[in-house]
Amino acid sequence: MDNYRECLQLIGEDADREGLQKTPERLAKAMQYLTQGYQLDAKAILRGAKFTEAYSEMVIVKDIELYSLCEHHMLPFFGKAHVAYIPNGYITGLSKIARVVDVFARRLQVQERLTHQVLDAIQETLEPLGVAVVIEAQHLCMMMRGVQKQNSVTTTSGFSGQFEDGRTRSEFMRLIGK
Repeated sequence: MDNYRECLQLIGEDADREGLQKTPERLAKAMQYLTQGYQLDAKAILRGAKFTEAYSEMVIVKDIELYSLCEHHMLPFFGKAHVAYIPNGYITGLSKIARVVDVFARRLQVQERLTHQVLDAIQETLEPLGVAVVIEAQHLCMMMRGVQKQNSVTTTSGFSGQFEDGRTRSEFMRLIGK
């Protein structure tokens, strides 16, 4: 907390001012929460709800809210993830897909890496016939500073296995409304 107090002083604030006295403690707790993904294991989450199932059609969890911190500016970015996989003998609890997104989003991050970390965790743990991840996010580092583009949305995607085939990829994109 002393470091956060020092940061307040470095920007010219009076850290003893009534409104700021508890700010270092609040900020420390907020940072612990916003970066809790470092303490979590996405593959363990998936393995904890991995079930044998003969289903082999596309499973999609779309519009998963995500909140992360840009590692370059430590400003938030937020948006939605759309995740699909084609089972190959195993399925997982649907909420686990959303939790995997949170595990990686709750780290200092870039959207490109986040996309592939989600894909890789699902691919390596469930060993499906394919995985697709599309993330759409707004970055406060682009909105509040720098180019100040208020309506910009960044889209990243990652595909493996059967999703590398144009027909399967097109079906996924149509089903998520893209």
